[in-house]
Amino acid sequence: MKFINRKREMATLEKEYTREKSFVVLYGRRRTGKTTLIKEFIKDKNAFYFFADKQNESLQISRFKKQLAEYFKDEFLKKIEINDWDTIFDYFINKIRDDEKFILVIDEFQYLCSVNKGFSSIFQRIYDEKMCHKNIMVILCGSLISMMYSEVLSYDSPLYGRRTAQIKLQPITFEYYKDFFENKSKKERIEFYSITGGIPKYILEFDKTESPLWNIENNIFNKDNFLYSEPKFLLQEEINDLSRYFSILNSIASGNTKLSSICSNLELNSNGITPYITKLIDLDILEKEVPVTENLENSKKGLYKIKDNYLKFWFSYVYPYQSYLEIENLTYPLDKIKNEFNLWVSKIYEELARETLFSNLQIPFPIKKLGRWWNNNEEIDIVALGDKDIIFGECKWSNKKVGLSVLFSLKEKSKKVNWNNNSRKEYFILFSKEGFSEDLIALSQKDKTIILSDF
Repeated sequence: MKFINRKREMATLEKEYTREKSFVVLYGRRRTGKTTLIKEFIKDKNAFYFFADKQNESLQISRFKKQLAEYFKDEFLKKIEINDWDTIFDYFINKIRDDEKFILVIDEFQYLCSVNKGFSSIFQRIYDEKMCHKNIMVILCGSLISMMYSEVLSYDSPLYGRRTAQIKLQPITFEYYKDFFENKSKKERIEFYSITGGIPKYILEFDKTESPLWNIENNIFNKDNFLYSEPKFLLQEEINDLSRYFSILNSIASGNTKLSSICSNLELNSNGITPYITKLIDLDILEKEVPVTENLENSKKGLYKIKDNYLKFWFSYVYPYQSYLEIENLTYPLDKIKNEFNLWVSKIYEELARETLFSNLQIPFPIKKLGRWWNNNEEIDIVALGDKDIIFGECKWSNKKVGLSVLFSLKEKSKKVNWNNNSRKEYFILFSKEGFSEDLIALSQKDKTIILSDF
């Protein structure tokens, strides 16, 4: 399969490769394609790749030695016994010629740190005293975000200050879904994105000749497919009390997005919930959202949302119905999804529409801040702020064209947004899956503050 996207990350790696010495930290949640990116980058270069695992340290040293022997075609090295990292790295460094550029990749670096709590210090000493005298590019890659922070990125880490670049690999953006789903319409691609959320491993697992609903039934609801238990696998190495975290995520997926609602739903006080929510935010699983006109730290209107589309879907439609799925009684969960699927996709459509504003040439001002707005009674899907300009947006994932009534309703709601009330210039943007009525199109052609998007 062709390599898709990752142009910015590949450019960073290539730039680092041109440096005399470089130390790159590549990290991010599982399944985002870190290993694929590395293998694509090193495929035509002198590079040694080692994938760490959970075996004890002596077995990891032995495997490291064996792979080096195979790489350098050294039969003698295969036969001798080496029991420490210094010796094996001495061998490796001595094999690198002074006039060559070489790449050392350690994938899942955090596992070496977990089997030997002092490994970061060992590697730091080896790097400072020996490795840095050669033209070696080091890439440390890891999936356990908390451990990569503590062992490599944080100020207290022995390796702090060594890195010359760091890449936090994010999911693939929607614009590249056309490369994965070449024969699907934009509507279908949005539906697939609403479930897979840009995670390459999930995208590749889906049958692209079938519909999203078919894939839900035959892949996600299939107990033999890794997708069925994926969140458990993702979280079990990062956290200890799975049940408490799963209860919180399920509560949020069920619509309890305020801290008070989560506490009430789980019958716990905020002191019993907040540390877990903080941890989930640190792990890039949750995010806190406030109205775009307010400050994140000071606002009392904060809502919590699950960032990843697949985790959001799993906690909405798999976790609550596992008693059905375990006995392969799929009728009720599938009927529920079919009845709610358009509503589900509409929420993701709003998020995608917001993202398009940064590249929308019709927006007549630089956007400084972008998000949603709400109060106790009203909600606006999109609000974008400039210096003195503001744009209000509405998204409609419906089977009929959007007409003037939607615009007029948006204009009424916009009056309740308190921001630069006396000097702001207002614009209005409407997104519609099925297009717009003739009278709305005619009005937008006369009034340049009205923008219509066919995204």
